[in-house]
Amino acid sequence: MRWREGRRSENVEDRRGVTPAGIAIGGGIGTLLLALAAVFLGADPRQVLNILQQQNQQAPAGGPPAPRTPEEEERFDFVKVVLADTEDVWTDLFQKMGKTYEKPKLVTFERQVESACGVAGASVGPFYCPSDSNVYLDTSFFDELKDRFKAPGEFAQAYVIAHEIGHHVQNLLGVSEQVHAAQSGMSKEEANALTVRLELQADFYAGVWAHHADKARHILESGDVASALRAASEIGDDRLQLEGQGYVVPDSFTHGTSKQRVHWFRLGLESGEMRQGNTFNSPDLDN
Repeated sequence: MRWREGRRSENVEDRRGVTPAGIAIGGGIGTLLLALAAVFLGADPRQVLNILQQQNQQAPAGGPPAPRTPEEEERFDFVKVVLADTEDVWTDLFQKMGKTYEKPKLVTFERQVESACGVAGASVGPFYCPSDSNVYLDTSFFDELKDRFKAPGEFAQAYVIAHEIGHHVQNLLGVSEQVHAAQSGMSKEEANALTVRLELQADFYAGVWAHHADKARHILESGDVASALRAASEIGDDRLQLEGQGYVVPDSFTHGTSKQRVHWFRLGLESGEMRQGNTFNSPDLDN
């Protein structure tokens, strides 16, 4: 992925090495399964954090932050460039809709972080908090993306960020609020099905960002798209559940299947047209 010549965003807050007061996330098998379901966030982080905090432990006392390696600093620089690129794309697209894009802040952290949605551990994965309009990212997740999910490459990492920015777009457009209001009168299974559609639309928006970023700045190199599609496939609910518990429970899905996530990201990437991303009116989420 070509990114080094890109603009750096000023909306990245570095909280690496800062340990918030309060709770940390425990490491039991229940937490593992919840974390698998929450990887690549998108499930309402307030719900996820409320569950995880039941298994909390006191945060360990920390000393001064360790010096950053060149690799860590390059990764932080990469995050700033990708965020800036999402700012440029969505500012332009919102202007074409006659709207103003309010730039979110991206907070980088280590191990755990305090947000308006609660205190989260790194096991929760990257997430967007609608209460403060911030994206939260422990960049060590990129290692998990490469090692655990076999999706290496900078564009796969950019997809992670773009997906969470997709939730910010939904928040600005009022989609998230409408979904959460509708869920209040639904069964758990019905609410989960609506959350899946919210997640898939965020995948679609990640693809829309990539489409316009590449059109304007030619960021994609050979193998980049395959890397991002692999990431989308590896974090499907069906694959995560099969890995975590050995069987699949479709009624408990909150993010969509591997096939669905790949389909909607690819559709956004190929079309670049927001009007094609209404997952809520799509009778068949696979096509």
